[in-house]
Amino acid sequence: MSIGPAGRVARSIVRPTYETSRNASMRTFLCTDDGVSIDSVYDPASVVYDGSRSPSRDLVFVLAHGFTGDVDRPHVRRVVAALTAYAPVVSFSFRGHGRSGGRTTVGDREVLDLAAAVRWARRFGHTRVVTVGFSMGGSVVLRHAALTAGVDAGVDAGVDAVVSVSSPARWYYRGTAPMRRVHWLVTRPEGRLVGRYGFRTRIHHRDWDPVPLSPVEAVPKIVPTPLLIVHGDSDGYFPVDHPRMLADAAGGAAELWLEPGMGHAEHAADDRLLARIGDWAASRAG
Repeated sequence: MSIGPAGRVARSIVRPTYETSRNASMRTFLCTDDGVSIDSVYDPASVVYDGSRSPSRDLVFVLAHGFTGDVDRPHVRRVVAALTAYAPVVSFSFRGHGRSGGRTTVGDREVLDLAAAVRWARRFGHTRVVTVGFSMGGSVVLRHAALTAGVDAGVDAGVDAVVSVSSPARWYYRGTAPMRRVHWLVTRPEGRLVGRYGFRTRIHHRDWDPVPLSPVEAVPKIVPTPLLIVHGDSDGYFPVDHPRMLADAAGGAAELWLEPGMGHAEHAADDRLLARIGDWAASRAG
């Protein structure tokens, strides 16, 4: 999988509709508000849902992957395939990942990448948008929903429901060995070299300034948008106090699924869980 040049910037010049796009995937580069090119894919819904009824025509998922993932990774494509049984899916590579431009800020500026993907999803004519994020992407969908809360979803910015899977609740967590390795990867020059050449992820060298709104601070701002928090009780990165903190911050307005035996993020989300997420989104997104 090649990595495109960091300076490559393009805009989609096609204004597609569901009717013209439902039988074919579409791939383009979107331009974020800060000028970063984001590799993005639209996958139409599957022909049959549950063998009995058609997928939703007004619903669309926007999928936000985890750190070191990208739109072409097999575990990301598996999630896309599962969700297209319910509705079309827009997936994309965060900045610094895959063929997208720029360098990752590990959850800060990535909210602009998601915003560009949400706007593109709405331009297909879908009236209901559900963001689904995993790990780093899980924190990004929470912050994006908080920052667009109160904005009319019909004007491209807002979303109709949010699913956050395996998200941290707070920044700078180092309480597990995997997270200490992630911090080494992000903060050390030699770690960033490993990220670039070992994980095909280009990591920004600058610290956050200012520190962005944390996931647990974002959650109260999302209400009353439907919110689902999913976490495995065997997650090796973030223990179960993280999802419980997120759920508590919602004041009872969020649903919390603690999944027995589940590990971390996309790799640990089996098809049955993804089907349950699809059912939840179809019923809760307005």
